Amino acid sequence: MRKAILLIIGVICLELIIIAIPYSQKLWFLTDFISKPQPKPMQVNNGKSIEDLIDLPYPSIETIFSNNHTWIATLSAEKLTKILVTGDVLPARSVNTSVVARNNPLWPYEKVSGFINSLNADITFVNLETPLLDKCPATNEGMIFCGTSRSIEGLQLIGADVVGIANNHTGNYGIKGIRETLMHIKVSGMMPVGLEGAIYLKSKGVEYAFLAFNDIEKQENGLDLADEKLIAEYIKRAKKYSDVVIVQFHWGTEYQSQPDERQKYLAHYSIDQGADLVVSNHPHWIQPVEIYKDKLIMYAHGNFIFDQMWSDKTREGVLGLYTFYEKDLIDVEYFPLKIYDYGQPQFLSGDEKMRIINEMKRESIYLQSGL
Repeated sequence: MRKAILLIIGVICLELIIIAIPYSQKLWFLTDFISKPQPKPMQVNNGKSIEDLIDLPYPSIETIFSNNHTWIATLSAEKLTKILVTGDVLPARSVNTSVVARNNPLWPYEKVSGFINSLNADITFVNLETPLLDKCPATNEGMIFCGTSRSIEGLQLIGADVVGIANNHTGNYGIKGIRETLMHIKVSGMMPVGLEGAIYLKSKGVEYAFLAFNDIEKQENGLDLADEKLIAEYIKRAKKYSDVVIVQFHWGTEYQSQPDERQKYLAHYSIDQGADLVVSNHPHWIQPVEIYKDKLIMYAHGNFIFDQMWSDKTREGVLGLYTFYEKDLIDVEYFPLKIYDYGQPQFLSGDEKMRIINEMKRESIYLQSGL
């Protein structure tokens, strides 16, 4: 009986104590009292966010050509780097004539600059396929190219950072023309690539290396040629000083929807040497993407600023937006465009846009199948 009375008194005392303590401490008190620790909420340690603990997907053919790329907005913007890559840029021949006649070096970009700048790319990588000269003769024909040096203002308008010059037309006015072009690029604050190895840019704490090689009409003019020994040397050197290596080739057979065997060989070889992304040009048609050893190859973006109005294919191109989360490529999106008036591109929408996206997807599936 005495034990029962003591037990009742003990319970009453416990209830009085629980009533007396603040509500915020009650759960702690009870948990401690019954010696059964409750599960703690997941904590993020060492500055890592939840997304750092999740394996983010590598782009696939399906995700690249899907209609939804908004999911990356859920990730930390402080760790995302967006790299925009263009097709062939030729402010020469009829494009140059139009620029000079209008006294307006921004004319080729007027219909696209607003949207391009709205993408807020961290790095924009263009392929400049002509020398830029103070004294460039205006012409509407021929295959010896040059553009007025004022055309550098158009590249500035779209926020170009890296300018690939390793191609078969940069040397059209010899070593002197190359030197003048380099001067205009550097004075503008841009960085030329395709001359004696990689250039480096840091974004969001990640070091990116850019390389460019010419595989068309190889000439000994100081520009980096697509020689296997040189490719391996430059990629391995860039790998030592960077986190991500991006390679641009000027290669392939013109006016073909699929890459040739040389393109595929060089692309695979580059990745085998350590390249993380291959983004290239020259065929003047859009070519497909390929995923090789979990690395992306874009064989040709088509034309961007050009005067080849004689077919729909040569009037079309895409801009590629390659999004990295820290060191990893996690999303790729393409923006189709069409060129009007011998040199002024406009972005496409609706059925025309989807036609090009679906064609790219179909050609990419065909290439990936190995048939």
